[in-house]
Amino acid sequence: MNSYVNMGVGAFLGTVFVLMSVSIASEGIFHSEAPEKEGFTIVAEEGTSEAGAGGAAEVEVDIKPLLLKADASAGEAVFKKCASCHTADKGGANKVGPNLWGLVNRPIASHEGFSYSAGMKTFAEGGKVVWDYDHLSYFIEAPKKHVPGTAMGFAGVKKPDERANLIAWLREQSDAPAALPDASAGSAEAAPAAGAEGAKPAEAPATEAKPAEGQPAPAQ
Repeated sequence: MNSYVNMGVGAFLGTVFVLMSVSIASEGIFHSEAPEKEGFTIVAEEGTSEAGAGGAAEVEVDIKPLLLKADASAGEAVFKKCASCHTADKGGANKVGPNLWGLVNRPIASHEGFSYSAGMKTFAEGGKVVWDYDHLSYFIEAPKKHVPGTAMGFAGVKKPDERANLIAWLREQSDAPAALPDASAGSAEAAPAAGAEGAKPAEAPATEAKPAEGQPAPAQ
């Protein structure tokens, strides 16, 4: 065999040997064992989004107890949010929305000279539904949610105390302001239930002891 061929084969085998040696050495130096247990595991719980949606459901606030301690003067400041679309003075003009003088307990969609949306007319049921404290609170909080189809584009007053102050001020804009809610109404409703729950059962009448044989019966 030619000496040049021998040298070429030897060089090739030597190169292969060196590469294999380097590979084996690297494996020994840098090899790491796989952990028996993963450091952390990300688990996606089923139903989390549904539970979150349920927990985020809005709870409607009963405005009546808040009205008893509302600040009407502070409500006048809140009304500035409404003043671009409404007037509240007696005989005031209709603007984008109707005049609000005498609003509390007024039949819905009934102010003379104002053209109401179809949604508001439907909600009013021909004047059977009035702007009581509950309807006012829910509508002021979220107009389009409470009256679907209303043309009112107001985002709403979300804070219950601000709504209470505003409604308290609107209540005063009238020749004969509506009565405030009865403070004792809530406690009166709860009283029977509490009494029934806490009441002790009536004691059964004691049965008369039967006289022993041969003994006289007690006098009646």
